[in-house]
Amino acid sequence: MRAYSTWTAAASSLAAWAAIASAVSLAACGAEPPPAAATAPVAKTAPPPARPAAPPADPLGPKPEVLPPPPFSPPTPAVFQIAGGMTVWHLERHALPLVALALAVPSGSSADPPGSEGLAFATAGMLDEGAGSLGAIELAQAVDMLGASLTTGATQDMSFAELFVLKRNLAQGLPLLADVVARPRFDDREWRRVHDLWSNDLKARTKDPQAVSGVVTLASLFGAGTPYGHPVSGTIASAKKIDLATVKRFYASAWRPERSVVVAVGDVTRSELTTLLEGAFGGWKPAAPPMTAAAAPARAAAKAPPRIVVVDRPDAPQSVIALIRPGVPAGDKDVPALVRANIALGGSFTSRLNQDLREEHGWSYGASSRVMAARSAGAVIASAAVFTDKTGDALKAMLADVDAFAKKGLSDEESFKTQVQARSDVVEDYERVERTALLLAKDAALGLPADHEAKASALRDAATKADLDRIAATYMDPKDAVIVVVGPHAKLAPQLDALGLTKAELRDAEGNAIAAAKKK
Repeated sequence: MRAYSTWTAAASSLAAWAAIASAVSLAACGAEPPPAAATAPVAKTAPPPARPAAPPADPLGPKPEVLPPPPFSPPTPAVFQIAGGMTVWHLERHALPLVALALAVPSGSSADPPGSEGLAFATAGMLDEGAGSLGAIELAQAVDMLGASLTTGATQDMSFAELFVLKRNLAQGLPLLADVVARPRFDDREWRRVHDLWSNDLKARTKDPQAVSGVVTLASLFGAGTPYGHPVSGTIASAKKIDLATVKRFYASAWRPERSVVVAVGDVTRSELTTLLEGAFGGWKPAAPPMTAAAAPARAAAKAPPRIVVVDRPDAPQSVIALIRPGVPAGDKDVPALVRANIALGGSFTSRLNQDLREEHGWSYGASSRVMAARSAGAVIASAAVFTDKTGDALKAMLADVDAFAKKGLSDEESFKTQVQARSDVVEDYERVERTALLLAKDAALGLPADHEAKASALRDAATKADLDRIAATYMDPKDAVIVVVGPHAKLAPQLDALGLTKAELRDAEGNAIAAAKKK
């Protein structure tokens, strides 16, 4: 039986191979193969779609709902005076054995005399180049031995000196700060070295497109020769005119005990602080009449600003574009809401400008905007470094973004995000004692009250979407803005022409006008 089955299977196999061979032979001769035996038609159906695999269950359970951080009200420092007339802002914080002291006077670059731009900056830079009985090197070594840091500097509206030190070394560090502020040596040899370094830095600045854009935007908006129309560090031309005698005169009239506010933040009590300050600064006496405050414009320069300013940088692979328009003084009631609205426009990574120019189009590594708040003036500045061949497109997009922001305001989501970000920012300002001290010193130099940060934080947090929309419409409309472009003018001209921005004013890297660009 098994033999018969084997023979039958073999015969069937041979018959199948014979049929295949016959069909191949007929096809080779061009003949049609015989029709296959009629069979019932088979309906063709698409396979059922595959079901997506269910995500694995999270072993930690569902994600918790993220709630917005609670409001944070910055603490208000205690304010008192010590012998000699110096005002003290004191904020006790005993969590860590650290103390930061920032001493400020209300004279920064806005107080520079015409033709001596950068004088406040140069004067602050000389304070720690030898003071009291110590030369520049000995002073630096004494600070290092305490594990401390001592810095000096100037901004638009203040000059300052700051000490950051461990609590156990405060009694040794504070006299060093007092020497720097009250007894600088102003050594002629150190001045020559500092002046050379300063001049070299100013020359190097002309090679930095971002720095050039910052210089030219201020000069274009506020006007050359005005308190806010020049950079804090001055210009190459003005640095050549400033000598050590000029520095000494500025110091004598600007750095005086009755004009000073010292901010102390950290692990020190009022009684400890008063004793140390009066011991260190007790011999500080004014050596000259006080400085007269310089008159500053309330907003921008009276002259109508040019619509567009170009700084030529031939063969630059990138351009820097900036949009700058008048803002408000630091003490204006609208500043808190303006700062918050700016977060949505360009003050965060998820802002409109950055998402458009960087994330959507890839024209820039980053686009941003900021609010400049000074004692008597202010500005809103948007800027980005972009590829040269995309300058026109990027500028068009920036103008459109700012215009839409001013006309339509913020979305509900943006309003919520700005509130969360603003809360986070104010907490960050109070995380480190040295940052808090410098923030409060700035407020004091601007003439703001000691509780300014607490009130500003409350106003920022309480601003509604309607408030933010009003701020955007009032202070961010680009129609009266100055446009500054730093890049190769020959390559940029056709792109600017295509945008209708043809009446450009050419300026150099120091903000000085050269000549009007002619329309091609």
